[in-house]
Amino acid sequence: MARDYSRFLPSLTDDLNTPTPSGLERLGWQAFFAQQVSVDDLARTPPVRVTGIERSGLRAEGDGVVAALPPRADVAVGDWLLYDAVSPGASRLLERKSLFRRRIAGTSRGVQLIAANVDTVFVVTSCNRDFNVARLERYVSETFEAGAEPVIVVTKADLADDPDAFAVAAAAVAVPTVILDALGSEPREKLAQWCKAGRTVAFLGSSGVGKSTLVNALSGQMTAATGAVREDDARGRHTTTSRHLHILPEGYAVLDTPGMRELQLADAAEGIAEVFSDLADLAAGCRFSDCRHENEPGCAVRAAIATGEVDEPRLLRWQKLLREEAFNSESLVNRRRRDRTFGRMVRSVLKDKPGKR
Repeated sequence: MARDYSRFLPSLTDDLNTPTPSGLERLGWQAFFAQQVSVDDLARTPPVRVTGIERSGLRAEGDGVVAALPPRADVAVGDWLLYDAVSPGASRLLERKSLFRRRIAGTSRGVQLIAANVDTVFVVTSCNRDFNVARLERYVSETFEAGAEPVIVVTKADLADDPDAFAVAAAAVAVPTVILDALGSEPREKLAQWCKAGRTVAFLGSSGVGKSTLVNALSGQMTAATGAVREDDARGRHTTTSRHLHILPEGYAVLDTPGMRELQLADAAEGIAEVFSDLADLAAGCRFSDCRHENEPGCAVRAAIATGEVDEPRLLRWQKLLREEAFNSESLVNRRRRDRTFGRMVRSVLKDKPGKR
């Protein structure tokens, strides 16, 4: 008997915050995805969410469905697919609410998909030498660009002499900031407003700041491996080695992925503009449209620095991110252009090549 999926279509009475979600809701199914499909689509190809990615392929879960799919370069953990049991590789990919990508290391300048359909990203830092405002601005920019909501989480408050000083510095990034001890009950209590049924959260930050510890605190068990922190530089070893979406009993999903800590800015101009909106607004008032905010006459940004309205180190961090974003984005564009040119040359050669005798 065919499963009835009509209840998963959009409804004015939908409530994703029910205390005991089940089926697709516990996997993060929302009206945004439901409005992309019809009842007939759901009957033929039930929705499944990609909960794990390995080299051998994809693992996906749905309402009473657990499926293994072949590897796909166009799919990220967290994606929703309409599962085609006859031809799993042809399963339809639904439009995403958010998407994290990273530039592939090396000279290829290619892009790898990291995670999709994340609602909230906890940008994690700690009350020690790892704390770095520039890094927080980078991660928050990436989160805005991906289309998710950023929240800064400052851990290891119990080990700091003055944890409030770290919280004040983090709050300068102008997004919600939470300071806590990652061990014990504080993560569940202080992050509860973002960890609601039907939502997906992820953690972004350098190694050793307590991301895996937070995952375990939220799940109430050893869901993610944790590692020790080196005393000399307050950094830890990478403990997450594969990408997985953990579905917690409370009905929300937690993303645990190594790629989320290694993102480099590319095609992220909007995310940077969101974080540095004050500087972007000031720059719009400069006399010259190509003002570099150095010593040009009529520079509104330099004028704000002179009056103390703007902190010059913040300007330098903004300019650094803009240069990195421009370089990586241009590299990607040039690579795509070279690939297209090479492809046309190969097709031309093959077309003109005489047939075999």
